[in-house]
Amino acid sequence: MRKEIIVIALGGNAILQPGQRGTIEEQLENVDIACTHLVEIAASEKYEMVITHGNGPQVGNVLLQNEVASSLVAPMPLHACGAATQGTMGYVIQQTLANRLRAAGLRHYITTVVSQVVVDRDDPAFEKPSKPIGPFYGWGEARRLRRDRGWDMIKDSGRGYRRVVPSPRPLEIQERRIISNMLESGEIVIAVGGGGIPVVREKDRSLRGVEAVIDKDLAAERLAEDIGAGLLMILTDVEQVMLNYGRVDEVRIDSMTAEEARDYMREGQFGVGSMRPKVEAGVHFVEAGGRRAIIAALNQASQALEGKAGTTIVP
Repeated sequence: MRKEIIVIALGGNAILQPGQRGTIEEQLENVDIACTHLVEIAASEKYEMVITHGNGPQVGNVLLQNEVASSLVAPMPLHACGAATQGTMGYVIQQTLANRLRAAGLRHYITTVVSQVVVDRDDPAFEKPSKPIGPFYGWGEARRLRRDRGWDMIKDSGRGYRRVVPSPRPLEIQERRIISNMLESGEIVIAVGGGGIPVVREKDRSLRGVEAVIDKDLAAERLAEDIGAGLLMILTDVEQVMLNYGRVDEVRIDSMTAEEARDYMREGQFGVGSMRPKVEAGVHFVEAGGRRAIIAALNQASQALEGKAGTTIVP
């Protein structure tokens, strides 16, 4: 009997902590801590596991490197930067998790799949860029970049100006069949890092990378749906989804139905740039046939799978 497929989405904090420079040593140390919790899940031998991850800080660093070295080396487009960080971060997770599994006496067949995610060329997001990326600039430099490169720039967080790019919805994972085949052969797969490489399909069915960023939680949901996963687990830096977050009447949610979650979103309960995409991904997943979605803290992953921690979304 085939094991249940679980897609585990690691938050960016699992790889790079706020205030860190992003050295490979820092990332290896952070991932090693994260992998202790993934090993607990792998040890149960109940699941075929796919791991996704964020890449915001890492792409930001690559974009900054682009700018600093632009007089010496041709800058890479954003979709190529995403591909590069998928490879680098996949390597870090792949090696670290294999070492942890080996030390625990468990199988350690792990593969990273640099993943393309198809989006609609007519997605309204392309008309309204909204996702800030890369370094902060002063007003003069922001004005020059808008004029010379055609970048959309916004004032962000009181720290200066940043480039904003479209964030279209993911339609399908191009490598979904490869990922499914790998799972059937016993591999643990790392895929769709940072939301995947956004591509559009041309009239001749060829693919072309576009300057955009796909929300990593919605991409993880798309992956889970495409490969027939029964569970979607989004691991972050908070223990549960909360109503009235940060207020004196804050309420933790242990479990909610998709309908209840939609009601909460209509009330504006969850932050657009933080918890809302996670809840939205969970709702889409269970409405598309997934058994349950879980949002939990990384250090409580095993307990959350047992229903003893985190927030569970059910149909």
